[in-house]
Amino acid sequence: MNMNNKVFEYTDYQQISEIVADVCIIGSGCGGATVAHRLAEAGVDVVILEKGGYYPASTFDNRELNQAGKVDAERDLSTDTNGSTMLTYGELVGGTSVHYWADSYRTPDDRLELWRSQYGITGHDAEKLKPIFDDIERRHHIQEAEPFRYNRMNQLFKEAVDALGWESAPIKQARKGCAGSGHCMQGCAIDAKQSQLVTNIPSSMALGARVFADLKADDFVFDGKRVTQLQASVIDRARNRPSGKKITVKAKHFVVAAGGFNSPAFLLNQPRLRDSLPALGKHFGMNPCTYAHGLYDEPIILWRNIPAAYGVEGFRKARYDAKGNYIEGGYLLVPDQIQPGLMAYTIPGFDDGAAEWMEKLPNVGGAIGWLDDHPDELGEMTVDGHGVRQIHYPYGPTTQKMLRDLMKKAAIVNFKAGARKVMLGDLKRTTLSSVAELDRIDAIEIKPGSLTLVAPHPFGGCRMGTDPKTSVTDSSHRVHGVDNLFVADPSVFPTGPSVDPSVTIMAFSYIAAEHIANAMGKKTAPLQNG
Repeated sequence: MNMNNKVFEYTDYQQISEIVADVCIIGSGCGGATVAHRLAEAGVDVVILEKGGYYPASTFDNRELNQAGKVDAERDLSTDTNGSTMLTYGELVGGTSVHYWADSYRTPDDRLELWRSQYGITGHDAEKLKPIFDDIERRHHIQEAEPFRYNRMNQLFKEAVDALGWESAPIKQARKGCAGSGHCMQGCAIDAKQSQLVTNIPSSMALGARVFADLKADDFVFDGKRVTQLQASVIDRARNRPSGKKITVKAKHFVVAAGGFNSPAFLLNQPRLRDSLPALGKHFGMNPCTYAHGLYDEPIILWRNIPAAYGVEGFRKARYDAKGNYIEGGYLLVPDQIQPGLMAYTIPGFDDGAAEWMEKLPNVGGAIGWLDDHPDELGEMTVDGHGVRQIHYPYGPTTQKMLRDLMKKAAIVNFKAGARKVMLGDLKRTTLSSVAELDRIDAIEIKPGSLTLVAPHPFGGCRMGTDPKTSVTDSSHRVHGVDNLFVADPSVFPTGPSVDPSVTIMAFSYIAAEHIANAMGKKTAPLQNG
């Protein structure tokens, strides 16, 4: 890193009132940091604004609660509007990539074809993306985990799904020099997990990009069909509130890359865009997930070594009968990894039954699944009169069937792996003693507050497409009706990618950067594969 180009923090803004650059990027996660690196390589003067703080690995102490305040946006206490689903994302330099498990999937070809054929997306096909995927995997050291990094749950999970005959495979990981601490979700203290804090942020800065932490984007100023400047607020990190200091950012082009939860909300708070783009905030999904805990006769210790090293892909695509009725699938299924504090959250209740599970915590294992949101049952994001984000997610009838099937499959794999009993995450703490009791899952209520649901992978809200009436951006990632405003994060996805989205976000951001560079008469650097 070019140390003359430090990360600016809330204590550094006393003498700064204006920032000027060629391109201003809002957000520093997989989308924003990738765009920044590709543009900086092309010789573009780039600034990145990040609402969260700057926490390098030297500040990570592997203490779960300490880390939550640094890595987890809103301290993991934010939910959708009716309180049914916990929103999980990062808000710091490096974004959610500092928080993620590092599972790294290429976008399935079938999903890219769906987006092309049904949603009109061009220039994002498998042929275009293959060399980009190759480059991302090289730069982020993405490869299958060595078997000795499998913790006990990964070992048992692999044996179980292989015995069940379910289609499964090792999950590629973005890691280099892993020590197996098991604190991936709280930020890697040795920079082994290849988050944007380790990869594209320092490489961008070495090329001259500037990063401004603790700086929240507020309002665009428009002149005709262009954004001319951005008003931003300095965040007092100690209070996590605006300090009162305002800064003006002037740029030729602006990129919104604040993540699936925040980009639509930010754009909805721009009256000019909210009034002209009827699809803004619509078609919103969040890859909801749930789990099944298993109690084993041997120590599992979920919070050791890497998380999901081996997963089931055979249920990724949902199956329907000839009449369109749901049969099964529509999710990924992987071994769970969870630290003790968060585990307490996932064991409902405060009675003796809950205490029993906590007392036996080292022997608790589990499986977790990410739902591929049904395209006809997506939600919507709005903002209230105070500009506060409101998330409305319906959990429609097919979505509920998917969740029940996921829970059944997660219970089956736990029993096959040797669990003596299996607990689901509903308020009644439904506990099964064998696979013969799977039908009890059909009685679990799926309504606000009845089942532990987490949303790790939001998308949509700024859907890409051809028609300004039904989409927000075109295939160049440019916002309809604004010449110099782009979006580069999962909010542009028309549906979920059906796998963990980090690689898809980065790949799409390569394409966004290419279009932005072209608009400035520049070219992004050739990819260095091999």
